[in-house]
Amino acid sequence: MLEHFCECYSDLSGPILCPVLGSIIPLFIPNSRIRPIRLIGLCASLITFLYSPVPRIQFDPSTAKSQFVESLRWLPYENINFNLGIDGLSFFFVILTTFLIPICILVGWSGMRSYGKEYITASLIREFLMIAVFRMLDPLLFYVLPESVLIPMFIIIGVWGSRQRKIKAAYQFFLYTLLGSVFMLLAILLILFQTGTADLQISLTTEFSERRQIFLWIASFAAFAVKVPMVPVHIWLPEAHVEAPTAGSVILAGIPSKLGAHGFLRFSIPMFPEATLCSTPFIYTPSAIAIIYTSLTTSRQIDLKKIIAYSSVAHMNLVTIGMFSRNIQGIGGSIPPMLSHGLVPSALFLCVGVLYDRHKTRLVRYYGGLVSTMPNLSTISFSSTLANMSSPGTSSFIGEFPISVGAFQRNSLVATLAALGMILGAAYSLWLYNRVVSGNLKADFLHKFSDPNGREVSIFIPFLVGVVRMGVHPKVFPDRMHTYVSNLVQHGKFN
Repeated sequence: MLEHFCECYSDLSGPILCPVLGSIIPLFIPNSRIRPIRLIGLCASLITFLYSPVPRIQFDPSTAKSQFVESLRWLPYENINFNLGIDGLSFFFVILTTFLIPICILVGWSGMRSYGKEYITASLIREFLMIAVFRMLDPLLFYVLPESVLIPMFIIIGVWGSRQRKIKAAYQFFLYTLLGSVFMLLAILLILFQTGTADLQISLTTEFSERRQIFLWIASFAAFAVKVPMVPVHIWLPEAHVEAPTAGSVILAGIPSKLGAHGFLRFSIPMFPEATLCSTPFIYTPSAIAIIYTSLTTSRQIDLKKIIAYSSVAHMNLVTIGMFSRNIQGIGGSIPPMLSHGLVPSALFLCVGVLYDRHKTRLVRYYGGLVSTMPNLSTISFSSTLANMSSPGTSSFIGEFPISVGAFQRNSLVATLAALGMILGAAYSLWLYNRVVSGNLKADFLHKFSDPNGREVSIFIPFLVGVVRMGVHPKVFPDRMHTYVSNLVQHGKFN
């Protein structure tokens, strides 16, 4: 029986169980032995990352169905099981999650001196929950797990945040995202009542009446829009980024916002196609306005983290335009920018973290002329800035161009506004880089200068390699996702 269990739960459960074990072991080690605790956390996260691409070897891109499906009976009397699977959508999100967690542990290697054991435990629990979310095939747990991710993120912002307002930012982050998800719970309970099962695959094939689809779509929209975040429910994101530690900003930019977009593609769009068709203008209008609004707001910020945070909101609202274009170009083009969004803003937040560690300020007015004192960081920042403005050859470009094509097929005005947002994005990216790196050195405010050390450079290298790899050779993404995206479009009868 043990052999059967190991055989059934080895393909997908390995990357889930590894961070769980890694979070439990440090609890039995004294706080004084912080180095072994860090090494255990780093090794657990690295093993998870190395194991996560293993399903790619046997992954069949010709089918849109979930593969390597595993099932564990959870509440058998209620017909609720712990079902895991992987498909062309979730495959890359799992790899992105396992890629970012070791980076976050390395970022906090020397900075998290207080409660180091708790930081490692929270990071690994967060990894376990996010991997489970992307592989979950149970509607009820599809609600429970994303809300569970809020707990370690709340703790990381509230405990290891950098300023006195960190508690307020943590509560704002927690309450915004939690309250929006209450409606999602009502929708899932209604789905369970109609289908009689918690199997997501059965729910996707269930036909709901048009009126019920609209109600369920609005309920799920309330949950996912906050997580993306869409304007006007985006206020929590800039505040959370400003108060979060550097590692918290990296993971906050990399994963939680993808939970909302992933929810739209996994839940709302395929399950409620008629409601999606009716609601497209409702999505297009605020998304197009948000791209322009947040781009203009970005240029007025004085805090480096807020500039990147508002830029992040603009990029994710462009993704929502692609998802609701309801064609292969738009939906397929929206997935690579989400992956790129996990790399580019994270690299920029790391650059800000390096500056803050040395100068203890994030105000733009105190910086200038860093190219003469920190040339390596200036080069890394320039590469990240090019990616943030979606330059050809970078990871952002390969998705934003198809999004523009897909949006233009549906609404030329929305596509034009989205293109204008890209131009504004290039403008504020170049403005920020020129303001911080070029110009005269402000020696009255900044006294100690040191380029990134070996550990910090080693953290930046994977991001730069990933950005270039995605931009120069993007073929791997359509190869894995095309069948899933085509099935999504055909299932909704959008074309």
